[in-house]
Amino acid sequence: MLNNIGLPGIILIAVVVLVMFGRGKVSSLMGEVGKGISAFKKGIKEETAEIKKDEAEARDVTPEAEKDKV
Repeated sequence: MLNNIGLPGIILIAVVVLVMFGRGKVSSLMGEVGKGISAFKKGIKEETAEIKKDEAEARDVTPEAEKDKV
């Protein structure tokens, strides 16, 4: 169903949304979507940095007697 929308369908949907909610409401909604995307990207970046930090702090806890067996 969604594969057959095309450009005219998307334009029609955009016009209907604009008429229903008004320019100000749509503008503020898009601003909130932008803030959400930015917060998501920031969270991903912080989590990646935390994982790299944890990997750098990881140490070998294999007992000395076991290291010789390898």
